[in-house]
Amino acid sequence: MKTSLENYKNIDKSTHCIFTEQDTFKVLQFNNLLDQNELFKIKLENNYIQLFFCSNKQCTVAFNMEHCAINLQSGGSSMVYFKDEEMNVLFNLPPDCELIVVLISIEYFHSLFSIEGNFLFNFSSFKTGKPIIEPKEISSTIKLILSQLTFERSPKSLRSIYIKGKVFELLSYYFDNSNTSENESCPFIANEETISKIKHAKELIIRDINNPPSLPDLAKDVGLNIKKLKTDFKEFYGVPVFTFLLNYKMELSKKLLLEKQLNVNEIALHLGYSASSHFIAAFKRKFGITPKQFAKS
Repeated sequence: MKTSLENYKNIDKSTHCIFTEQDTFKVLQFNNLLDQNELFKIKLENNYIQLFFCSNKQCTVAFNMEHCAINLQSGGSSMVYFKDEEMNVLFNLPPDCELIVVLISIEYFHSLFSIEGNFLFNFSSFKTGKPIIEPKEISSTIKLILSQLTFERSPKSLRSIYIKGKVFELLSYYFDNSNTSENESCPFIANEETISKIKHAKELIIRDINNPPSLPDLAKDVGLNIKKLKTDFKEFYGVPVFTFLLNYKMELSKKLLLEKQLNVNEIALHLGYSASSHFIAAFKRKFGITPKQFAKS
């Protein structure tokens, strides 16, 4: 049975946008913290190079119609270009799926990747108006940059500069086709095996959100010593283990409040708080308003 496009939530003015600047680029983050698929829609009114990065699970991105879609595998990305200046982009994300989207205006993209009018790689498809869909596996260096993009590691006054720098860094690695391979290893974390263990640690604390394991137990479960777990987790995700879990809980609580299926007491219980007052205090510290005020706004 076909899903009606009316079921897709329009996110033009939503908090999914973590950066936007006219005539340059936009950065969007989707993170489905619910236990069911989420459907999102954005309307593009400009000509964009579209970059999609799916860090985990598998999701679908469609263009104007559901059957005109690409499937992004876990750890996969895709560069997409259509000549259409107006289009709806449709996102279908399963539970626990995270997707980062970078939209670059075509004029700005040309200015970044040209030297005295000579493009650094083949732009013939742009000239003929042919669609471009180029899948690519995400390298571990790019995974690190993406994780840094989505965590607020800089003061608000410097956030814009920080994100721009990270996007430039992301593009430089994404379009680097040289064979001086990084051997698919993160420059700050030893190897893919370690990264896999760090990701497993994240999955374990999310899975047992009500009663997460202690750091010693978590380190034992993933096969790392405590010091390496703490150091590499913070390097990869930008924050310590339990700060990550708290941020995750707070983002999940926002989604649950917007769904309006559970009240504040039930959400507090769902997130593992012994008393709703503790949840309310944590929410207010994080967002500056109470859960009830957020739900009303």
